[in-house]
Amino acid sequence: MPTIKIADEAGACYGVERALQMVQQAVKDAHAPVRTLGPLIHNPRVVTSLKDQGVEVVDSASAAKGSALLLRTHGVTPQEEQIAKDGCVDVLDATCPFVKKAHGAAELLAKQGYAVYVVGESGHPEVEATLAHVPGSLAIDSVEEVAAQADAMRAAKKVGLVVQTTMSAAKLSEVVNAVLPLVDELRVMNTICEATAGHQDSCMRLAKESDVMIIIGGRISANTTRLAEISKLYCPATYHIEGADELQASWFEGAEHIGITAGASTPEAHINAVKSAIEQIVGA
Repeated sequence: MPTIKIADEAGACYGVERALQMVQQAVKDAHAPVRTLGPLIHNPRVVTSLKDQGVEVVDSASAAKGSALLLRTHGVTPQEEQIAKDGCVDVLDATCPFVKKAHGAAELLAKQGYAVYVVGESGHPEVEATLAHVPGSLAIDSVEEVAAQADAMRAAKKVGLVVQTTMSAAKLSEVVNAVLPLVDELRVMNTICEATAGHQDSCMRLAKESDVMIIIGGRISANTTRLAEISKLYCPATYHIEGADELQASWFEGAEHIGITAGASTPEAHINAVKSAIEQIVGA
């Protein structure tokens, strides 16, 4: 009979749990339609569940006029936040505190005269929000992108880095090592959140001892995608799913050790549902 183990650190982080508590309280107290500025978290199934409770997603603060608006966990631009405050009945800031820390770090570096770069995925909502706090800052997430900015970095001489909270430590190290020879002074504000680091370390340890790894979370979730990437390095039979209905019995044929982990936007109930479904498949 195969063993089924959940990673020591898996699933919803503090920022996500806080946001979900805030939106549930907003629904309970609703004196106006409840809206979220962008998906509250990167988990389509949770977003659908919220929609069933009447919580709609809007793409801009101006589209939420007259509502109670929650700012997404990934943060929003200062401009959008001001529009929300001017036009909404209530504005609830569900931005993850660790993301707020990254905003503050970027602003501090700019005040100290550093050319600011965000180590993260260009276009990701969190990265775009952080960039908006320091006009002129840029996103980089690879050695190749550092090379493209080499002349600008040499000219700046002083470069400061902040990091997308869900970035892997390995990726950050690659970027830092590429930037260091280009500048006179480099300051790195390591804003990778503790939950991300813990999830990734637990995932790696479990993958090393597993024949099959199941990674649960939204496919658009950056931190969940990174867990899948880390897992595949040690356990090639790694499968990224959003829910138990996506499991396939063929994945577990001959497996003796099955590991499960989940991204920071995945509620505990989703993890338990997947574990129960696997137990039924393998007869555990």
